[in-house]
This record gives sequence, structure tokens and C-alpha cells, in this order.
Amino acid sequence: MTRVNLTAHGIFKFACPDEKAQAFLRDTKTPGLGVRATKSTKAFIFQAKLKDGRTIRTTIGDVRAWGIDDARREARRLQMLIDQGHDPREVQREIIAETAEKNERTRARQAPALEAWAEYIASRRHQWSETYALQHEQAAQAGGEPRRYGRQGETIPGILRPILARPLQQIDAATVQAWLKTEATIRPTRARFAFAILRTFLNWCAEHPDYKDMVQPGACDSRAVRQELPKKKARQDALLREQLPVWFAAVRAVRNPIAAAYFQALLLTGARSGELAGLKWEDVDLVWNSMTIRDKVEGERTIPLTPYVRELLLSLKAINERPSNVVALTPEPRTRSRTSPKSSPWVFPSTRSPSGKRVNPGTTHKRACTAAGIDHLTLHGLRRSFGSLAEWTETPAGIVAQIMGHKPSATAEKHYRVRPLDLLRMWHTKIEAWILEQAGIEQPNERQATPVAVHSTT
Repeated sequence: MTRVNLTAHGIFKFACPDEKAQAFLRDTKTPGLGVRATKSTKAFIFQAKLKDGRTIRTTIGDVRAWGIDDARREARRLQMLIDQGHDPREVQREIIAETAEKNERTRARQAPALEAWAEYIASRRHQWSETYALQHEQAAQAGGEPRRYGRQGETIPGILRPILARPLQQIDAATVQAWLKTEATIRPTRARFAFAILRTFLNWCAEHPDYKDMVQPGACDSRAVRQELPKKKARQDALLREQLPVWFAAVRAVRNPIAAAYFQALLLTGARSGELAGLKWEDVDLVWNSMTIRDKVEGERTIPLTPYVRELLLSLKAINERPSNVVALTPEPRTRSRTSPKSSPWVFPSTRSPSGKRVNPGTTHKRACTAAGIDHLTLHGLRRSFGSLAEWTETPAGIVAQIMGHKPSATAEKHYRVRPLDLLRMWHTKIEAWILEQAGIEQPNERQATPVAVHSTT
């Protein structure tokens, strides 16, 4: 390595000989500093020995970007690191790693809370029901997508989208208060639910190592925020006894026989809509007339298969053997092929649902209720109707609660009442018979096995 006093002119004239791959100039003023030239590049380098005797060489930078004085200062800095027992290359790697980490923290602070929201859902999904996970996804959806199930128009942004589109550290009490004040006047029930899942999400972030430093303390707990929270009101929607004839007539006239059977079974079993939608044929015992429902309280419960509901399910089995009679929840484009429910494990299948089971049929039920002149009756209102109408039959409250899957309300119910299925069947059949009588429908004989007539489109 030739030693010279590095100058701009000398560096400009310095070139790599044709017979060599590289050539070096060494500065006489600054130990370790030199210039390395190849056929295409020319750069300042630093070469020195570490305290353990190893020789290192590192590139400072291109001679077109670095001045000689700057290169000399950098060489002296590197030599000082060696004198202090450090390897300049390791120091440089640590600096790069720290810079990358700092940039990542900065990016994370500036990134929308939607990223943390997606990670939150992924980490908790295994603990949630399918419906609960879907509610979280819909709460943050961007909107603007074509509506599914044949509905016109586009989806609207989720109720939490305005909040979660902000960086996490910007979700403070003032932001939550303003959002809640707006939403509470438009959709108070959904606003209350959205606030609850938002608070749970922020609590999760406060314990997560990547997000705990970004969460604003008290974002959902200040008095000003709580004052904007809508009061919780118990829903009162339920069918009246005198409404049963028109409701059954409207529901049985629904174009889709699977939806028609689903709505009637909801009323006559008192099951939650998601529980019944998740019913599989393997859960139905048509020999001993029982069905096992996946229960959010106890895990599962077995309830009687009453005569009319049994005939509804037999009708669905008959429809499975006639695929041409199966119709979607709403009319499908003719270009789409339909899959027969015969190949589906679900009792109430859907050809439009990704999971294959019935999802969100509330719109169809709402149309049927409108045709019957009944306002504001939800699918959960059918479950409420079962419990309310059962009182007309003087069925013991504990029997009704066990059929519906409610938690025991007293010590005696919890520890001293073990009701066999036959006892539940006696009362459940009585409840069904009374409801059908009020609707003007004859209850099938328990020994009969002929499917009830349900409307289908051929």
C-alpha cells in the first residue's frame, strides 16, 4: 500500500492498474486511512489492527461523496474505538440495529391502531365464538365493499373505524368521548357494545410489550367518557299470543324452506340464533328425538326434539334429496352454481356463506315480520318469545331455563335438580303444542314421521 499525503488531485489521478483487481493509497497524516481503487470504484477505507492482533478493513465511503478532511475525522474516530477495545464493525452493526429499532418504534407510533387491532383479534380468536369474532371484524371494516347475500349497495365503515384509523397513542379520552357522543345519538345499542370491545382492546394493548407505551391511560375510563355512554336498556321485543297466527303464516311463506324452518325452530326451541345455526346433523338424534346444541354457558346441552320441530328437520332431509328445490336466502345470479345441502354437515346450510352454515338471516326475518305487520322483532326476540309464551302453559321456570340454556338461578336448581330428557320432553312438547294451537297449526303426532309441508321453489 503506497503511502502519500492524500490530496484531491492525487486521488483523482490514482487508478487501478489493468493487471490488478485493486490498488491502495495510504495517507501519511492519518493512521489507517487510505483509498482503495478498483476498475469501477474508488473509496476511502480504514485499515488497522485490533488489540487481539486481527487486521480489519472497513469502507468509509465513496471519494465523490466524502471530502478528505471528513474521511480523516472518520478514520480517527474508528481508531479511537479500537484504542478503547471495540471492533468498529460491531459498533456499526449495533448502531444500525438501534436505528432500525428506533425507526420501527416511530413507525409503530404513527401506524393506525388497526394493525394492533388485527393482532388482537388473531391472538384472541380461539377464545371467541365465530359470531363474536365476526363482530370485531365488522366493527373495524373499511366499508365500500359490495354487500353479500344479494343485497344492493356497498357496506358502510365499521362503527370503530374512525377510532382505529388513528395511531394508538392518539386514542385518548377526548377522542373517545367525541366519537361516543356522535355514535350514541345514531345507534346507541351498537355504540355501547363497540365501546365495550374498544375498552377491552385498549386494556390488552396496555399489557402488550409492543403497545403498552403507546396507550393513553384512562382513554375509556374518565368521567366525561362514561357520561356519554348510552344507558343499557333491556330489549323487550317478543311475539304476543295473538301475533302467532300471522307470524307463522308469514314465516312459512318465506321463499327459502331452510330459512323458514330455521325461524320456526328458533321460536319452538328457545335456542340462541348462533346455537341453532351451528347445529349439525350429527347432533340430531331422530331415533330418540333429541338434539345436542353447542352452548355458550355449559359447552353443550341436550334438549328434546319436539314433534313439530322433528318434522321440520325431516322436511329438510327430504329437500336434501331434491337439490333442485333448494334456494338461497335471497335470489342468486343464474350464472352461479348451487351446492346441494345434502353434502353439508349443517342442518341449516347456506350456499352463500363461506362456512356453509346459515349466517345473518335477520334481513329475511325482518321482511317476513313486515309482511305480518309485526315491528322490531329480532331473531333473539324469538328466543325471548319462547320464554314468555311458556308461562301460558305454567311450565316450571327451571324447565324453561334448562331448555333455553340459562344458568341456574338458585342453589336448588344448581345442585338439587337433575331433570332427565323425558321430563323436559313432556313440558317442551306441551309448550310447542300450545304455541301451535294459538297459531292455528296442528301438532304432528309424536309417532308420525311424515315431513310437514314447507314452501319450496321448484
